[in-house]
Amino acid sequence: MKTHNSPYGCAWARSQMRYVFALILAVPFVFGTFAMPTTALAQKPERITEGILVAAGESGNRLGPCPLAHTTVRAKISGFMSRVSVTQEFQNPFTEKIEAVYMFPLPQDAAVDDMRIQVGDHIVLGKIMRKPEARATYNAAKANGQVAALLDQQRPNLFTQSVANIMPGERIIVQISYVETLKYEDGAYEFMFPMVVGQRYAPAPTASEQTAAPADDNATDILEGDSPQLSSPGNSTPAAITSPVVADGMRAGHDVSIELDIDAGVPINEFFAKSHEVDVERQDASRAIVRLKDGAVIPNKDFVFRYDTAGQKVSDAILTHRDDRGGYFTLILQPPDRVTMADVTPKELVFVVDTSGSMMGFPLDTAKTAILYAMDNLNPSDTFNLITFSGDEHILFARPVPATPANIAKAKKFLQEREGGGGTEMMKAVSAALDPSDAQNHIRIVCFATDGQVGNDDEIIAEVQKHQNARVFALGFGNAPNRHLLDRMSQYGRGEVDYIDGVAEGERAAKRFYERVRDPLLTDITIDWGGLPVTDVYPQRINDLFRSQPVIVSGRFTGDAKGVIRLNGKMSGIEEVREIPVDFSAANDEHDALATLWARKKIAELT
Repeated sequence: MKTHNSPYGCAWARSQMRYVFALILAVPFVFGTFAMPTTALAQKPERITEGILVAAGESGNRLGPCPLAHTTVRAKISGFMSRVSVTQEFQNPFTEKIEAVYMFPLPQDAAVDDMRIQVGDHIVLGKIMRKPEARATYNAAKANGQVAALLDQQRPNLFTQSVANIMPGERIIVQISYVETLKYEDGAYEFMFPMVVGQRYAPAPTASEQTAAPADDNATDILEGDSPQLSSPGNSTPAAITSPVVADGMRAGHDVSIELDIDAGVPINEFFAKSHEVDVERQDASRAIVRLKDGAVIPNKDFVFRYDTAGQKVSDAILTHRDDRGGYFTLILQPPDRVTMADVTPKELVFVVDTSGSMMGFPLDTAKTAILYAMDNLNPSDTFNLITFSGDEHILFARPVPATPANIAKAKKFLQEREGGGGTEMMKAVSAALDPSDAQNHIRIVCFATDGQVGNDDEIIAEVQKHQNARVFALGFGNAPNRHLLDRMSQYGRGEVDYIDGVAEGERAAKRFYERVRDPLLTDITIDWGGLPVTDVYPQRINDLFRSQPVIVSGRFTGDAKGVIRLNGKMSGIEEVREIPVDFSAANDEHDALATLWARKKIAELT
């Protein structure tokens, strides 16, 4: 067996970090990414079950999908992170040499960090590189006449990879490994393995898009007719990928093997298999092995599995990992399943709504929906205020007022009368919203509903940084919100940001916002590491613990040590201390996803 571990590889990251594999090969077959052309596609039912390999003959004629013999999924879950390894086996059933495109649907927040494809007795391994370096390596190899390819992510949740010169009868084994953050909601974490990609419609290109499309001397369409076609990596339009049809009943459920090795760090109370039958083998209070039951059921829906970790009170856990790069740890502070008003810190909520001209229409209507929903669900102990701004700011109350029915009704009337128009003078509204009151037993939360279309980003961000006690949450609206501004405002304000680009998102966004800020339990959190050898701890300023989300702290350790750390915070303004035992000497090669989590947090902090 021949193994080609290329010195060139892949690069990825979110936001500025779009995933790229660059494979420079000197072998008889080629790996690469080919995007769909921007021609109108037939609107017919299309789906991908876990991954598919679509074949074309030597003359470019479409042959159809290669049979998928088996899919093996192994996931190691560490707290709220999962390391997922997927192996899929295909075979060329045709009597001629084929070129094929492999498509694989990923969870939305997944980060691929390893991929290899075996064709016959050849194995090609990818190597991680920064995106600019991978791109430069690819271009240099191409200019030198080398056989080169670039694996590019067409959508956040769909990868494509071309495989050329597959001989009749040859097996193709694809192995892909990724790390993802599990969704947390209502006291439970959710693992999802996507087995289906729904129909994708690619509209016809505009004249300007056709003119702007870059040319590529190596462009070749390998699928023809009314089926989706494949073209060169130069085509990177949003409608670049659509999926072919897999015949109904093509394979059965016993051809899919799924195993989850869960170490939640904190006790697991209950398991929920929403989509498939599973076997659960409990290892101890916080660990379990979950396996998909064999069966003849066609795997035509996503595998979804939830496990509940929320107990009756706040809990904590530390997970560790050690490899040849060093030691990594993650501290999890878990909110309880239920809280009483005595547990909740009173809130001083200030709603700031952008009513400028750029918010006219659905952005302002949706912002109103979100804010009105939050007002309807204020706690009796909360106070609130409402500020709108365009050319100037309008402050409803001179100071935050109790959340009485009369005050809420007045605020609703005030908000519903606002119309979009004028410029975006945001700075005065920011200063007014962040100005702290004298009360010491509450948490001040400011929610900005805006598209952020201003030019004084740095000035506004600096103003947020001045007010260390205010928490800043943001709802970003429209097709092109100022993500730089809103991301930084929420980062420095120890809050979160949510982006909404459609009218239907309004109610869901309102509920998400309300759940995030509803019940603050532990605020102003700091950690005394007690002399333990820890370094590079992120985030450097720890978020508050709300009922809706655990607090996650990641870092590195530089040596074996045991000790006790002290986690300090406030509950309703009263000092609270938790003592948490730590044993770094027991760290091993388990939980390798912790290293990726730490790297992500460091990148977020640095950028």
